[in-house]
Amino acid sequence: MTYVIKRIHKNKASLFVAERHYSAVMPRLTKHFLGFFFKDELVGVLTLGWGTNPMGTIKKMFPELTTKDYFEIGKMCMDESMPRNSESQMLSQTHKWIKENLPDIKYLYTWADGIVGKPGYVYQSANYLYGGFIWTDIYVTEKGEKVHFRTIQRQLKKEMGRDDLKYGPRPDDKIMGQRGFSRVWGKQFKFIYPITKKDRKYLYKYSNNDWNINYPKGSDLEWKIKRPGETSYTITSDMPFVHSKVSEVNKQHRYIAENSLDNFL
Repeated sequence: MTYVIKRIHKNKASLFVAERHYSAVMPRLTKHFLGFFFKDELVGVLTLGWGTNPMGTIKKMFPELTTKDYFEIGKMCMDESMPRNSESQMLSQTHKWIKENLPDIKYLYTWADGIVGKPGYVYQSANYLYGGFIWTDIYVTEKGEKVHFRTIQRQLKKEMGRDDLKYGPRPDDKIMGQRGFSRVWGKQFKFIYPITKKDRKYLYKYSNNDWNINYPKGSDLEWKIKRPGETSYTITSDMPFVHSKVSEVNKQHRYIAENSLDNFL
């Protein structure tokens, strides 16, 4: 299946993602919002940019490279009506689009959210290289909804009446437990795609990471959870929250995107 790739307005991309993706928050440092069209209908969105520490990220992997040498996939979302292998095709066409439109880019970097049960099968089928994992955390409400700690920080800041703070205080487990939140840790799996054969050779020679094809599978997924009132974490192989649950946070982002798009149009 072949898509027509077009740059689209960020609000149109945000609305598409907010209606379909478990996380509606767009990365702040997004440079390209790509729309994937099939028969003139928008069926997919992929964004390119950087995470929260662009220079630090690339320097850890490639000491001699800078932010101009890579992009990170911020969001990748495909409509459920499309065939099963559509996301792999989306990635393949993205690689070609980068070659044609962003010739200085050497690597496409991304994470698979093992914390929500995703070992990165779509990246594995697209021949990305695997570079290990980190642990990341979220908070979970009594209803099983996922809430990022930044959302809690903003709420604490509002309660404190502190407009001089960029974020509120980092919530600790005791405070969150009193509010009925559980804290959950899960894995994020690191993947990278060299755009050219030359970039692949450079990676094997100069990268600080051990990139390989020893891909993670479902059996590698695990979580650590501390529930309200508990003092230690329990390790489990079962996802300790409802992944399909659409939180109020996502609903708010959808509302914002809809109104922003109306103003844009």
